[in-house]
Amino acid sequence: MSDSPKLSLNNVAVIGGGPAGLMVAEVISRAGIKVDLYDAMPSVGRKFLMAGKGGLNLSYSEPFDVFLTRYGSRSDHIKPMLEEFDTVALRTWVEQLGFSTFVGSSGRIFPKDMKAAPLLRAWLHRLRLAGVSFHMHHKWLGWSEAGTQALAFMTPNGVKDVQVDAVVLALGGGSWPQLGSTGDWVSLLAQRDVQIAPLVPANCGFDVGWSQHFCDRFAGQPLKSIVASFAGITKQGDCVVTETGVEGGLIYALSAHLRDDIALNGSATLTLDLAPGRQLSSLIEKIAKPQGKQSLTNHLRKCLGIGGVKAGLLREIVPIEDFNDPIKLCAAIKALPIKLIATRPIAEAISSAGGVSFASVDEHSMVRNLPGLFCCGEMLDWEAPTGGYLLSACFASGRKAGAGVVRWLEIQTPS
Repeated sequence: MSDSPKLSLNNVAVIGGGPAGLMVAEVISRAGIKVDLYDAMPSVGRKFLMAGKGGLNLSYSEPFDVFLTRYGSRSDHIKPMLEEFDTVALRTWVEQLGFSTFVGSSGRIFPKDMKAAPLLRAWLHRLRLAGVSFHMHHKWLGWSEAGTQALAFMTPNGVKDVQVDAVVLALGGGSWPQLGSTGDWVSLLAQRDVQIAPLVPANCGFDVGWSQHFCDRFAGQPLKSIVASFAGITKQGDCVVTETGVEGGLIYALSAHLRDDIALNGSATLTLDLAPGRQLSSLIEKIAKPQGKQSLTNHLRKCLGIGGVKAGLLREIVPIEDFNDPIKLCAAIKALPIKLIATRPIAEAISSAGGVSFASVDEHSMVRNLPGLFCCGEMLDWEAPTGGYLLSACFASGRKAGAGVVRWLEIQTPS
């Protein structure tokens, strides 16, 4: 959008200082519109910084059609956003902030120094130069009047009323509430008849209900180089045994399907291959060799390389009599059933699913029954695997909502 003198008279409130909210502020301020960004926390970008602690995975370099599949049943809604701000555009944007990017061996895209903090600092500096004002410790309470432009905030100095021309909500979902994504906005929008799918955990861990013996001995230990399968989907990687069950990247990759199956059936059975790349017949042949005086534990370790937490899992799951049957034991090694009985709480999840339905917003991200109110980011009803897919859609949806605000204000403002 070109800078327009008439737009400079407008004032927009962006509520939420995560990646989506910051991107909204950038788009709107570039159009010459005054932006005030409000956040309940002491500083912005807290979840963004947390996500970058192990290396800031911005996006992925895979083909666009493959990339889209990561958004599951919501891919049709996410597609227009990503088409306007795809991986190439994202890398260009990062480089304009002064940071080069690279593609890792797994296809993940990172800033060259791998860090989130320098990128966030540069971004905030640019936003302040563009005139964006930041208001911390401002918790949105809803509306002080019947319309959508009269806002109320709780501040350190009491309740503050703010009058604006348009509002963008970028309040995140319900995960990591300690970083600001509390989901408190759900009731506020529901009172205004906005259709909202319940917030549920995404990229989450699961409860199994280990025995105390197994938990005491193996909680916190990684399960490396395994294959997990569920509902015809197979993923290879690592996960971690927790005090209550399992979590980690391999589990997160299947978490949406597992979560939905638990909701439908009360539990979900995940299958683990503890010896991927090795044929069942080969395992049977090796384990059937004479054990001699060594224990079965040592026999498993020496013959099959199955020891530690993997051997512990077998002891936990497999009936004791099956350890004397090489065929049944090796079948369990290749397809060990793990019954998951519940998701971990949403507060522990990496992200959340559910939120404002796409049917409730128009193609410009404006809430249909509340003109002048826009939504973006994780508070919309979509989910994706952790890492670059989440960030990519948050960035893209923020740009979409920002452009929608500019368009709407141009229509509303007399020439």
